[in-house]
Parts: sequence; C-alpha cells; structure tokens
Amino acid sequence: MKKVRVGLAGCGFVSELHMYAYRRVYGIDVEVNAVAARGDHVVEFAKRHGILATYRSFAELVADRDIDVIDICTPPNLHASMIVEAMRAAKHVICEKPFAGYFGREGDKAPIGKHVAKALMYERVCEEMAKTAAAIKETGKLFMYAEDWVYAPAVTKTAEVLRATKDKILFMKGEESHSGSHAAHAAQWAMTGGGSLIRMGCHPLSAVLFLKQVEAKARGESIRVASVTCDVGHVAACLKPDERAYIKANPVDVEDWGTLTLTFSDGTKATIFSGDMIMGGVRNLIETYTSGGSLFANITPNTHLMSYQTNEEKLASVYITEKVDRKTGWQYVCLEEEWTRGYLQEIQDFMECAATGRQPLSDLALAQETIRVNYAGYWAADEGRRVKL
Repeated sequence: MKKVRVGLAGCGFVSELHMYAYRRVYGIDVEVNAVAARGDHVVEFAKRHGILATYRSFAELVADRDIDVIDICTPPNLHASMIVEAMRAAKHVICEKPFAGYFGREGDKAPIGKHVAKALMYERVCEEMAKTAAAIKETGKLFMYAEDWVYAPAVTKTAEVLRATKDKILFMKGEESHSGSHAAHAAQWAMTGGGSLIRMGCHPLSAVLFLKQVEAKARGESIRVASVTCDVGHVAACLKPDERAYIKANPVDVEDWGTLTLTFSDGTKATIFSGDMIMGGVRNLIETYTSGGSLFANITPNTHLMSYQTNEEKLASVYITEKVDRKTGWQYVCLEEEWTRGYLQEIQDFMECAATGRQPLSDLALAQETIRVNYAGYWAADEGRRVKL
C-alpha cells in the first residue's frame, strides 16, 4: 500500500489533535511532511512534531508535489476557498467543521450577525455550498469531513445497536457546551459563521443526522429533515464584569445559547442544545430514544475515572479534561480523550480512504446537510417561526 503524505493547514488546537491521531494510524504508511500557517509559531510546531517543511502561505502548501492530502484546520471563513484550491491542485482534502458558513459580503452592515437577515444568509450559504460541492465532484478527489462525533465509540456503538434492532428512533437529544472559547474570532459572525450553535452544536447535529440515516438504511426507509424551529440568545449579557470570572465567551454578534429542534419526515424529533456559559468542562452528549429502548452516549463527561483531590498545585502537570477551571474536588477525568471523542478513528478512516480511494464515513453529504439545517435554524430563530425544508 502506498505512503499517504499529508500537509496541514493551520497549527492550532485541532492540528494538535490531528497530529496525535496521525502518529497512531495502523496498517498504512502515513507521513505528515508539511505544515502552513502565517504566524511564527508554525516553526515551533513543525520542530516539535518532526515535520520537515514549513510554509507561510496556503498556496505554497498546495503547490507541494509531495503532498497527497491537505488537512484544513483553519478558521471557518477560510474553509470553502481552501477546499476548492486544494482539490483543483489534485489533492484529497480533510476539512474541519464547519464545512461552510456566511461570513459577509460587500455592502453588508457590520456587525453582520446583528444586521444581515438570516433568511438571506441561508440562501447565500446554500448557493455557496452548491458551488463548492460541484467543484469537489469535478476533481474526482476525496472530500473528508472531520466530524469526530461520527467516529466516537459511544456513537458508533449506538449505530451498531440501531442496525441490529431496526428500531424506530422516536427522539434524540444532543448537546455540546462549555464555558466559552478563548479565541477572539469565536465572538464574531464574520469569522465563525455563527455562535455556539454552529461552533459546537454542529457536532451533535451531525451525529443526529448520521444516526437517523443509519436507522433509515436499516429499515429500508427514506427519512429527511422536514422542518426546524430554533431559539438563540446572548444570555450572559446580563452579567456584570465581576460575575464573568469563569465565562470566557464574550460575543460581539453571535449567540452564546442556542436550541435547535428538528422534525423529520417520519414525524419524529431531535433537539440540539449548545451553550458557551456552561460550567464543569465540555459536555458532549447524545441520547437516543427508540421504539425498543434508550441509548445514552456520554462522550464527556463520563465515569471512566472519577477523582477527588484537594491540592491544586500538585496537579499542575495533570490533564483532567477540557474547559474545567480547577482540578480539585470531584472531577470526571477523561481517559484517552482522542479515542473517546473519535479523533483516532476519524483519521484512521481518512487515511484508509486516501490509500484505497473509498468514500469516508463522514462525507460531503453530511457536511452540507449539517450546515443547511443549522442555517435554517438561524432563519427560524430570526423570524420566530417554523422553517420548512
């Protein structure tokens, strides 16, 4: 089997997770041989991970003839153009979430999250996704959507049970929440394409869409999203500065709280919640209620290891879990986080796809549908009504 040569675009938090996974791919010869980023930190990143080539522009990375796969780990507003540029250069592409978004056009009043109608955003995002998807298909190269929840063991086991039982999913409830992103771009619609609902809620939304299609295939049915309702808000805006000690999010024109409800064509329901003001670490949860049982996927927190400690200083070098503000007291310790959250399995699947040419489990169709439904939700919230799809 041939060697798969990878080039990373970006060297932030997600790139670190992907590097951890690349080093653990089995059965395929994988080499990350280049990384591109504008800041000086790219040099230190490359040195730490033993990456030979560093570039300061995406164009240089794409032009590298010794790269088979471009892994895009950049802010969302760069994704669409990078996907097309890389694929037209005959590279397979891995792209982090979200696949697309509305980031503003000439003439938009700033900040766009407060002034541009969400119905218009929905229309323009769908148009852009259609163009991007057409460009992808023209190249004949693989597009791999880096949605780790689809690969998380708790979700893949849920899918296994659904395939075996062929039970009808009546309701699903998904959540990703935490105390807010430190990244400045997360506060601005023009950089991120929305707030907590798209930045974090995209994960449980993709999982819900994926599991509903697992059910449909197992039962020989055709199921689609028929309509959505949604509510969003900036709930932490009511806090005084001295009350915000543990909340990192400080939105400019995006939501820090959102709930999205899907009604499927078979009459069943799913609700997605995401908040940037939730204490206690990252919550990655999906509950599935079927005609024959219930399945609770507690990705994080879970009870693999519970800890009660009293000395914060002694724990300085110990990782507990993401987004906790302290390590003392009772804690849910996340073991093998990259495995628990699906990053290892995701990259394994993508490298097998790159080596063999098969399609990934997390694909273009899932990427597009996640964004379409999410933006339909923003539209519904903006106009205070149900949006039919």
